[in-house]
Amino acid sequence: MMKLAKYIDHTNLKADATKKDIEKLCKEAIQYDFKTVCINPSYIAYAKDLLANSDVGVCTVIGFPLGQMTTKAKVFEAKDAIESGADEVDMVINIAKLKDADYEYVTNEIREIKEACGKHCLKVIIETCLLTDEEKKMACKCIMDAKADFVKTSTGFSLSGATFHDVELLKSCVQDKCFVKAAGGVKTHEDMLKMIELGADRIGTSSGVKLMQND
Repeated sequence: MMKLAKYIDHTNLKADATKKDIEKLCKEAIQYDFKTVCINPSYIAYAKDLLANSDVGVCTVIGFPLGQMTTKAKVFEAKDAIESGADEVDMVINIAKLKDADYEYVTNEIREIKEACGKHCLKVIIETCLLTDEEKKMACKCIMDAKADFVKTSTGFSLSGATFHDVELLKSCVQDKCFVKAAGGVKTHEDMLKMIELGADRIGTSSGVKLMQND
């Protein structure tokens, strides 16, 4: 099994996160050897410098947190993020388009963003708390058809975050065709282990230090 810390994207996406907060996040990520720090795009270059001599990557978000930007705007964000030094990108789908059953739009948008990311990892946030199980299944199909790398449960900014049910459902949909990231509300060591057991390949959390202190 992969080292537990390497499941974690150590996250601070708060609107009021200061440089001092990001520095603290990066120092913790180095100390615990997390997979990435997940931060807003304006901090990519700063975090990249802080993490330069470590094995911790930089993850950022685009179309965040509502997903209602145009595809063109999201593609620009993705290209800018990669040019700024991001190793991984977490995008939010256009949730309304999915609920309107415009699967072609959703798939094409993900595909364009994946092309903009190139070899870099693209995780696709579907905001599970706003979807029915059938909509979650269709979202997974769009993601697989677009050749993205991960389906991700949540932004952490909506009604609720990841649930055991959602992780199990998403994993059953994607199987080995892409990975699953559980994010939002993973607060305890036991919850993290259960998420991984059910199929989560990555955990997005602002409580990474707390989770590892219980390891």
